[in-house]
Amino acid sequence: MAYLKLYRNKLKHNYKRLDRLFTKHNIDWAIVTKLLCGNKTFLEEVINLGAAQVCDSRLTNLKVVKAISTDIETVYIKPPAASHIKNVVKYADISFNTSYETIKLLAREARTQKKKHKVIIMIEMGDLREGVLGHKLVEFYRKVFKLKGVDVIGIGANLNCLHGVMPSQDKLIQLSLYKQILELKFNRKIQVLSGGTTVAIPLIHKRQMPREINHFRVGEALFFGADLFTGGTLKGMYNNVFELCCQIIEIEEKPAVPVGELQQNPSGEVFEINEDMYGKKSYRAIIDLGLLDINPDFLSPIEDENIKVIGASSDMLVIDLEENPNNYKVGSIVKFHTSYMGALGLMNSKYIEKVVI
Repeated sequence: MAYLKLYRNKLKHNYKRLDRLFTKHNIDWAIVTKLLCGNKTFLEEVINLGAAQVCDSRLTNLKVVKAISTDIETVYIKPPAASHIKNVVKYADISFNTSYETIKLLAREARTQKKKHKVIIMIEMGDLREGVLGHKLVEFYRKVFKLKGVDVIGIGANLNCLHGVMPSQDKLIQLSLYKQILELKFNRKIQVLSGGTTVAIPLIHKRQMPREINHFRVGEALFFGADLFTGGTLKGMYNNVFELCCQIIEIEEKPAVPVGELQQNPSGEVFEINEDMYGKKSYRAIIDLGLLDINPDFLSPIEDENIKVIGASSDMLVIDLEENPNNYKVGSIVKFHTSYMGALGLMNSKYIEKVVI
């Protein structure tokens, strides 16, 4: 069976590194746990780090968080569907919102549950995913903050989530100006300005983060040390908190190219043959996971750079070992790094065991 390792010491190191950075700049931060897909074992590791706030885009995941610790403040980080309002109020202390009608439903449900539900209004800043348009914000806020049952605690924005629009000092200053406009217009303090995610962390290091930005939501930097500006790793951070281990279930020396007439495979791919490879052979191995678990493009071998991922079917993945210099056998373990999106697929797969090291 393939299994995904989470290294506790590396996770803790990354957490402490981030916590020192944000504390130094007077920024509160929350851990985004949607990557963990509600896995109780891994969520316990995150909560044990000492985080005060956890963000997720799935209510079932927040339910698990609340079952582990009722002291953790939970944040639902996408606009709620009307059919989920009851559980949003039940399992999320805070939700991100862009619809007045939805917030009205939250307010009514909060009153029913005898709660005060906190709301952060998300503003469109150019990436064209969720967000209230800037010229509509004042009127939107005017209506929302009068509702009983909800407490509008802040505003926020997402960037680099759909079209790849990157955060910049100018964009975050613009977000800060929206906060100032609302405070002056309504004589009402905006507590939270949630303008930061992993992608914005380099702006802190460059001293380009406006002081008004006082809240970050971070997942990819914690689990992968990711610097999304450079495509590399943030200084002093681990990029290998996760490690995928797969067992070889077949290994044979086979022809280097397929034999026979080629048509589309079940994934819709048509392979092109390199005629220079006719007559050549290499060792090919099958490992025990497939497209049901991960896109092969998200994998990179750890201990053997000569390994080449050939392709995958639904539940088997083929790798090329060339001359097999490391003498792999049936039963040998092959290890891989995986990207964020790869880890997301693995975490969502019930067929992959999850292990804490």
